[in-house]
Amino acid sequence: MLRGAVRVVAGTRAAMFAPVARLGLVVLWDDGDDLHAEPRAPYPNAREVLALRAHRSGAAALIGGFARTAELTQLVAAGWARPLAGRPEILRQVAPRVRAAPDEAELARDAAAMTARLPSLALRTVRTGFTGDPRPAGPVLVQVPRRGYLAAIACGRCRAQARCAVCGGPLQVGGSNEVPGCRWCGALAADWTCSRCGSGRLRALVTGAARTAEELGRAFPGVPVRTSGGQHVLAAVPAEPALIIATPGAEPVAAEGYAAALLLDGWALLGRASLRAAEETLRRWLNAAALVRPAGSVVVLAEASLPAVQALIRWDPVGFAERELAERAELGFPPAMRMAAITGSSAAIADFVGSVGLPARAEILGPVPAEPGSAANGAGPDPEPQERALIRISRTEGLALARALHAAQAARSARKDGAAVRVQLDPAEVA
Repeated sequence: MLRGAVRVVAGTRAAMFAPVARLGLVVLWDDGDDLHAEPRAPYPNAREVLALRAHRSGAAALIGGFARTAELTQLVAAGWARPLAGRPEILRQVAPRVRAAPDEAELARDAAAMTARLPSLALRTVRTGFTGDPRPAGPVLVQVPRRGYLAAIACGRCRAQARCAVCGGPLQVGGSNEVPGCRWCGALAADWTCSRCGSGRLRALVTGAARTAEELGRAFPGVPVRTSGGQHVLAAVPAEPALIIATPGAEPVAAEGYAAALLLDGWALLGRASLRAAEETLRRWLNAAALVRPAGSVVVLAEASLPAVQALIRWDPVGFAERELAERAELGFPPAMRMAAITGSSAAIADFVGSVGLPARAEILGPVPAEPGSAANGAGPDPEPQERALIRISRTEGLALARALHAAQAARSARKDGAAVRVQLDPAEVA
């Protein structure tokens, strides 16, 4: 690359820094994937780095994916990028048919469709994919948000989440007939009893991919069941009928496309306490649904009236992203605003915020306690509780904010201040 002998460089996020001579084009696929964001300082994102390189070198930039992020929509709204999308009539020909369960027609047919994890519509869709009526038979993809067997369990009587008696962590079941164990400390809870009602009965709260594979294997005996996720990710599967249970991002490619797909437990993705929960959920759903054959069947287990579900049914990621950007602009969230996250001890944050020369219109939010174990709180146990403050400013003054934060960090480093302060511009999460 340094000698200019290599014309094309392809790779993971580290390729964004490749010293390509006479750069003519940068390409990024699925810019919403968190693997494109470097978790270590200075936290570069492949989308931002490649866009900046294209701008400075006069190269072309192509950023694509089945979904669209609010950041990419901001670039389009600012006039820096132009949208490239297929015509609606072409999309209708190549996209699968998406239904939400339960819908009104299904509720009239199946009274338990509202509460069942696998309603009759989902089971009929799987069966139709295997029989191939009226389309050719093939494998069926089942996307499950969680790994493991029973990722969380609760009391069978009062529904309170089961907690470890040693550390208070959540209990889980790792496999069929296994003793519940703590996700935090690993202690077993063979004689667990509920601290609220005293019951010893347990029920599933969050079902993982392994338990889903077991349930579907019993529902469709004789059909091969394969799992993909965690340390065992399948790259491809043959075109023969089979059940493919995969976690988001680990879906293998079917030789001739999937005959159908089930997107389970939509509440687990949409209910996360994250600014990007809906955007990330739609991205994962679209990536899975795109593996289905044209006119194939996709069933999403989520409330049909939700914006993300409607965007999936209409296959309209652009409209959803524009709506998401408008809502963030109204509330003052990135990318409509520039934001910096300051994480550290209470005293360190107070000293840092007091010493930094912020622009006049900068707004300070917090500080508030940082969540234990989160990226904002650092890795490993901290001797002192960590807090987090957010600094918000308009996009036109983002450069002034970055320079002020850089100068303040340089001054702290020169003074050799002991208390560490983590500064991150435009964090992926602001919760």
